Amino acid sequence: MNSAELDEPLPGIIGSSPPMRRVARITRLVAPTRASVLLIGETGTGKELIARAIHRLSRREDGPYVRVNCGALSESLLESELFGHIKGAFTGAVDNKTGRFEAAHGGTIFLDEINSISQKLQVKLLRVLQEREFERVGESRTIRVDTRVIAATNRRLEDEIAAGRFRDDLYYRLNVVPIVLPPLRERGDDVIALALHFVERYSEENRREPPRLTADALRALREYNWPGNVRELENYIERAIVLHSEDELTAEMILPPPEERACPPRRTGQDFRGLVQDFVRMSIDALADDEGSLYTRLVGSVERELIEQIMQRCDQVQIKAAARLGINRNTLHKKLSEFQQQGDAGELAG
Repeated sequence: MNSAELDEPLPGIIGSSPPMRRVARITRLVAPTRASVLLIGETGTGKELIARAIHRLSRREDGPYVRVNCGALSESLLESELFGHIKGAFTGAVDNKTGRFEAAHGGTIFLDEINSISQKLQVKLLRVLQEREFERVGESRTIRVDTRVIAATNRRLEDEIAAGRFRDDLYYRLNVVPIVLPPLRERGDDVIALALHFVERYSEENRREPPRLTADALRALREYNWPGNVRELENYIERAIVLHSEDELTAEMILPPPEERACPPRRTGQDFRGLVQDFVRMSIDALADDEGSLYTRLVGSVERELIEQIMQRCDQVQIKAAARLGINRNTLHKKLSEFQQQGDAGELAG
């Protein structure tokens, strides 16, 4: 598979912005392997969609895909849900129960909100990842499974480890291949493509002609911060379709009044330093085979990505982009010419 094919949008995933092309690339590279995957991203960024895409593109496509929301169950219920139990194992266990790991044998299990599981269950999960075996609750017989694990978190697991709430050995087992899902506010015109997709879907569901999005609606959709990400956008579009029967949708019909629109908290300097540390650490690991060229590849990739994103936010106007970057326009023009000549050679490997 060549570089262009790796960057193509994933089946069922709307969006072709640079951040989503990177997600597509890593997803296509990791899908055919046995490696565990850790999906990292804010709530509503589409982590389960990526998990399903990995399963569909894997050699396990014909096997089961099983999803478990680890944050929705108590410790005892989650243990039984994951590993099963035998009749009489505890009050209310009136029958044998097959756990989700066993049900996902030959396929994929998606563990959402993995950060919420208890220390006790972390030990059992670590054993499944290492040995591919476990016992049902109340039973001594060992069950072996061939189940691929994809986990997801909306928190920094490094912080959970530092606070003593998450085992570092489990983290390293889960974090073989991390995929960071960008928030919607960093995906450029993907927000418009997604909005049009949801307009079509909910118009069809409600048996009406799809309304047109006005210019002010398009502008407002681009400018909004989307703290709830894609899930919030979908909710607003569905509500607008249900409540308004006009031929067009304005910003006022879709979004709440400006004074009521929630904004995500600004990152502190400490948060930003943590992001930089994570990025550098992950990049060093990813480029382990290029020890002699780490500086050139890493710094060059960061410079290129920064310039490309600023150019996008400035509508490709070099004067505006140079001013925002704080560099001379001629310097920016020279950099862009170099990027064009290099093609994709300057990008970090997926």
